[in-house]
Amino acid sequence: MKRITDEDRRMAGVLTRKEEEKKKESHKQTIHKEKRRLAIRNAAQQWEGVKACLELPPTNGSKEDASPENSPAHSPAQTNGLAQETSPEEPRRISPGSGPERPSGGTENRLRTNSRPNSPRDPKLVETGSGNVQSLSLSDSHLAELDGDTLRLFGLGALEALERGWGVQTAGAVTVIAFRFINFDAIVPTLPRIRVKFPNLSHLIFLETNISRLPQLAALAQVRRLDQLTIHPEGNPVVSLTLWRSFIIYRLYHFNLQKINGQEVTMNDVIAAERVFGTLGHIAATETPRCRLLLLLEESRKRQLQFLLEGRGRRAGLSPEELRDNGKLLGEGLSRALFNYPSRDCNAESPEEGTVESSERAAVIEQYLQELVKRASDTNLKGEALHKLWPSMFAEMVRDCVLEMRDRRAFRQASLGKLTETK
Repeated sequence: MKRITDEDRRMAGVLTRKEEEKKKESHKQTIHKEKRRLAIRNAAQQWEGVKACLELPPTNGSKEDASPENSPAHSPAQTNGLAQETSPEEPRRISPGSGPERPSGGTENRLRTNSRPNSPRDPKLVETGSGNVQSLSLSDSHLAELDGDTLRLFGLGALEALERGWGVQTAGAVTVIAFRFINFDAIVPTLPRIRVKFPNLSHLIFLETNISRLPQLAALAQVRRLDQLTIHPEGNPVVSLTLWRSFIIYRLYHFNLQKINGQEVTMNDVIAAERVFGTLGHIAATETPRCRLLLLLEESRKRQLQFLLEGRGRRAGLSPEELRDNGKLLGEGLSRALFNYPSRDCNAESPEEGTVESSERAAVIEQYLQELVKRASDTNLKGEALHKLWPSMFAEMVRDCVLEMRDRRAFRQASLGKLTETK
């Protein structure tokens, strides 16, 4: 029975508008989460195709495994900074046309398992996303987002986010960059830009990036600093190699790494790595021609090495070998710098094109090595045959000479006749 005033109508209108705005914002967030989920899923599917071309060893995951509810990038139970909050109803959402892509059989049940005992853990990054995630680049097949001090990149196209205009404060706040579903050879050319744009970067995370050889790890020396390094076993066969951790400690010695895959680097680790690779690095530094050294080093290091080898160093009575061993004069150490990994041509239109080029290069190398092995094998067989036949051949040669020289007069005349004919 209360009279409705204009103030009551105004307050009701305000409340109604607020509720409508909340609904619109909730709907907008729901759509964004769905787009985000599909982008990560499509990036995972593209990576599966690239991985099949590269013939990477199988991992515990698959296409469906890359969805936000299962990915270590989105599950709080997962590790290394790829954690992100997810909506409880999100696993039940299916985008139009995505049904046929679901795996058959018991694969889905296996993919619902959130635990990855082989993944290294980092307590700082296991926490759920802070809620203020900023989407930098989002498309059907890649995602780049910034969550506090962590930059996450999913899919090859996400590297475009590194080209955008970064504010000094925003870029300075980034301390962690996580890569997933991106070929490491495509990441290498961006490392110099990362060095410039993110001066406070201290932790790199690689998950399913096809790091398969030790020389690839040397490319990480291009960043400014590095306190932690995380390389997941999934999609990175290099982790299965025995010496991969020792190589990182030796090659990135100037960074003074604190942790690798969540495990602290001790002085004993540094000493052991030096014992394994130190001699090899010393031989490489002392035996490599100076012109080759100058080609391998960057411009600033070239001028420095040229100055040390030809300038004050010689006037001070130091030999080039002594200067090469002086790590303080040569920054990170010349012996370590020789373990480098050149940037590959990443201008291919697609990962498959780059994969084809790599396959062709590998085929040519394999053919060349097979020819070398065959030539060496044939030479060895000929040597063994000569070793067996030589005693009888030598006896025959001596016998023929003795018989030929038995009549010295006839032998001299025959020899003079041959000389006359040759003239």
